[in-house]
Amino acid sequence: MKRDNTVAERKQFAMQYEKSCGAVIYTVQNGTRFYLVEQMQKGHVSLCKGHVEKDETELQTAEREIREETGLDVEFVEGFRKTIAYSPRMDCMKTVVLFLAHAEHTDARAQEEEVRAIQWLPFEDAVEALTFDSTREILRQADAFLDG
Repeated sequence: MKRDNTVAERKQFAMQYEKSCGAVIYTVQNGTRFYLVEQMQKGHVSLCKGHVEKDETELQTAEREIREETGLDVEFVEGFRKTIAYSPRMDCMKTVVLFLAHAEHTDARAQEEEVRAIQWLPFEDAVEALTFDSTREILRQADAFLDG
């Protein structure tokens, strides 16, 4: 006779799904494009992003997270939407949706609870600064998209 799994056993196999949205943020100064990168309190260097809250659209989440983490108001560039999927821990799959956004100025301030420091870097330096290959690839795609 087969027995039912206990609640603990079922939880052990229950996959969680998370979704975050954000953007590759850039500005142009003296003809040079600069990208915003964040050194997170956890130590890694990333692009601005955060978890979707209940009834938000992806763009609403990205806009809110950018404002919370940097204080910036940005303008989204049409036609750029990229995703990264990975497993941050054994029982979880996460999808990150990244847009492309332009900032008129570089007057950003770090949200101290999550962000240790913010830097505006030229493309090559920004690629080198990012911790994860998947994020570097999105940055490369954004730069190529802007080059047209």
